[in-house]
Amino acid sequence: MRIHKILVPVVFAETSRHAVQQAAWLARRFHAEIILLHVVTPLDYPAGLLESGHEITARDLHARIVHRAQEDLDQALRPELDGIAVTRVLLRGNPAHEIVKTARDQNVDLIVMSTRGEGVFYRFLLGSVTAKVLHEIECPVWTGVHLEDAQKREFSIRRVLCSVELNGHSHHTVSLAAEMAAAVDATLTLVHITGSVEIYGPGGFHVDPPWKEKIVSFAAEEIAKLQQDVGTKAEVIIDSGNVPELLNRAAEQTKADVLVIGHIPGRSHLGDNGNGYGIIRASQIPVLSV
Repeated sequence: MRIHKILVPVVFAETSRHAVQQAAWLARRFHAEIILLHVVTPLDYPAGLLESGHEITARDLHARIVHRAQEDLDQALRPELDGIAVTRVLLRGNPAHEIVKTARDQNVDLIVMSTRGEGVFYRFLLGSVTAKVLHEIECPVWTGVHLEDAQKREFSIRRVLCSVELNGHSHHTVSLAAEMAAAVDATLTLVHITGSVEIYGPGGFHVDPPWKEKIVSFAAEEIAKLQQDVGTKAEVIIDSGNVPELLNRAAEQTKADVLVIGHIPGRSHLGDNGNGYGIIRASQIPVLSV
């Protein structure tokens, strides 16, 4: 897994600091440069009057916002990025569009972005930007919803958890997860969550043991073949039920530092089952969509 350029969109919130710290760790480990990007959205309403009574136009206000944003960007997060080659870019426009365009124009290898900001509305807005980026971009995307809840310990990757969907994209997903684990000297665990094996009968829902055994046996055989093709010998967890919930359980069980999932631009970013963004929202650890 070659990482030479990392794009980090920032919003000057505390969550951006956590994302930048993780991007910095990756940059130092892979000897990569960082592009720090801030996008100023255009104003589409009259600005009104200043306290002094002088009229100010939307253009004037926007120019002041851009000027302040440039000053903030020039000074932001310097201790976290000490010793790393950093390019600071300020753009105006739609955040998702500018992030995707910059990533393609600069041939970045990884995008690291927080999916949470200050306030309920802003969290929704930022989440929609992340969803659009995941839908459009081909390169791996590192996201974190609960970065502000992370432990105070210094970030590092010692254990990698990889979700395996057993579809046409699985070979790519497992290969990159294995390459990342090898590059940072981390252990790798594969996890596969099957559909529910419960059936409804007298008294409510019950697990059908023969059906569960058949599904688990099939998944184990397919993962064994996949590992042979990829050349890995990772530990394997197979479970059945709610995907985001059980992936969190597996992450806690393995004490994983990052979860790797499949990412197919233009469709759901975890195969076709629609769980991808739900996994990112629920995950207690960073998620790398590849």
